[in-house]
Amino acid sequence: MLAIETILYENCPCNTLLDLWHAFHNSYNSAENKPVNIYFLNEIPQANTIDWPTFSKQEFGNTIAKYLSSSFPRPDHIFWRHLKSLFSNDHCLEKLINIANACINLEYWLSHFKFANTVIIPKPNKDLNSTPKYFCPIVLLNTTSKLIKKVISNRLQFYMIANSFLDPNQLGGIRQ
Repeated sequence: MLAIETILYENCPCNTLLDLWHAFHNSYNSAENKPVNIYFLNEIPQANTIDWPTFSKQEFGNTIAKYLSSSFPRPDHIFWRHLKSLFSNDHCLEKLINIANACINLEYWLSHFKFANTVIIPKPNKDLNSTPKYFCPIVLLNTTSKLIKKVISNRLQFYMIANSFLDPNQLGGIRQ
C-alpha cells in the first residue's frame, strides 16, 4: 500500500484500496447525478437525416494501418499486430465489417465491446502526487471495439465537416 499512502483526499490519507477508490471516483465523477438543463437543444435547428452507408474494407484498412503493432495489449489481450495479421485476410475483414454494420443497423453495441480497464497514471511534470487531480485515468478498450469506434468516429467527423455541422474555427478534437 506504499504507493497510495501519500495520496490525500479531503485532507485524509488513502490508506486502503477502498479509500483510494472513493478518492478517484469522487474526483473524476464529480458531476455525476447532477441536474442538467438540456432545453437549449430544442433551439438548435434540425438538419436533414442522411443514410448511413455500410462500412468498406478501405475504411477499416486505413484505420488499422495507423496503429502501431507494438502497442500495449488491451483487456481482451489482443495486440494491434494480431488484428493487422487477422484482417489481412479479406474473409476475416468482411466478418468484422458485418459485425460493425450490424451494430449500426440494430443500434446495439455488444457487451464485449463495452468492457474496459482504467489505468491511473501520474501526470507528467507534477512534483506533488499527493492529490487525485495530479493523476490521469487512461481507459483501455478492447482492441476490436476501439477499431470499430475509430472507424465510426472518422466517418462522423467527415460528415460533420462536409455538412458544415462544425464551426470553421473548431480546431480541437478533429483531424486537421
